[in-house]
Amino acid sequence: MKDLLTWIGSLPPLLQVPVVIIAFLLAVAVLIFLIEVAPRSGRTYTIMRAAVCVIVPALALWLLGSVLWAAAIAAVLGAAFFLLDYRSRQGAGYLFALMAFLAPAVILLLIGLVYPTIQTVINSFLSSRGNFVGFDNFVWVFSQDQNLVVIRNTIVWTLVVPTISTAIGLAYAVFIDKARGEKIFKALVFMPMAISFVGASIIFRFIYAYRPEGESQYGLLNQIVVWLGLPPVNWLQQVPLNSFLLMVVLIWVQTGFAMVILSAALKGVPTVQIEAAQLDGANGWQRFWSVQVPSIRPSLIVVLTTISIASLKVFDIVRTMGTAYPDTGVIANEMVTLLQKFETGRSSAFAVILFLLVLPIVIYNARQIQKQREIR
Repeated sequence: MKDLLTWIGSLPPLLQVPVVIIAFLLAVAVLIFLIEVAPRSGRTYTIMRAAVCVIVPALALWLLGSVLWAAAIAAVLGAAFFLLDYRSRQGAGYLFALMAFLAPAVILLLIGLVYPTIQTVINSFLSSRGNFVGFDNFVWVFSQDQNLVVIRNTIVWTLVVPTISTAIGLAYAVFIDKARGEKIFKALVFMPMAISFVGASIIFRFIYAYRPEGESQYGLLNQIVVWLGLPPVNWLQQVPLNSFLLMVVLIWVQTGFAMVILSAALKGVPTVQIEAAQLDGANGWQRFWSVQVPSIRPSLIVVLTTISIASLKVFDIVRTMGTAYPDTGVIANEMVTLLQKFETGRSSAFAVILFLLVLPIVIYNARQIQKQREIR
């Protein structure tokens, strides 16, 4: 494999792209071929499967240069094909297709999620030198005033940002729905979703920018304040206002997401229900609160939980705007800061706390989805 990558790297840049694309297409073609022929019975397909059991280990031997890997792959393939042949006689020949589609996702989840989670939990009980210290890292997290501020800020982010983003997004979805220029207004509201958190943070840094009184202000907010005859304010130094000003960035970005999801949900509410409520004498607010909101409850839950998880994991905004300002830290930012200082145990403790905060939201969302499936 190393030799193959080295050979690709030695090619001209314009030639590397088609070579990589061709290799990818060949891998996809092989996968599709295996999915198609593996479940089928007959001598021809049996010969094909036998050839695969020889060719694939041979390729592994050539690419990896290891007899052990080739033998292991041959054993796994042989066992899998034997099982599939046995199952296909009982009408379960689709098993290979299921395994082929699920295997990449399962492997990536194990490598990218399960293993790092287990390793992080283990590291949270170790010192930066690798010695076992029990719950000392968690005791340190909850015994330092600054760490408590970090946890408090994270919880406040999770309460404020989803609520305001969803409320504004729902208001836009209701008032712009079927209005003249609906597509243009929705595109303008959704546009911040195309901007990265770092880019949005830089935009708002210019909005909140401060210069001492007497100097020309280039920050939009302070320029407005000066036009009103008031002295400029160093907004990001004002505690706790600075944290809420950082939250405005995420609210600005996530409002478009909330609007799109809720607008689609509102359009799916049967007009018969709204007309029936209108005939019963319900006014606009009553129709909205008693008919439309209950009908879009699953979408509201999805939007709230999704933005809540994004708020818990917020890092870019605070890293870009708030590191130089007091009491603006959040768990994700503190976790990375400690890791950069090689405090792996304390950083892992913060990561475990963040995981425990996210877990109830994920479980609640999964249960709501399951309930909706049962209703359908």
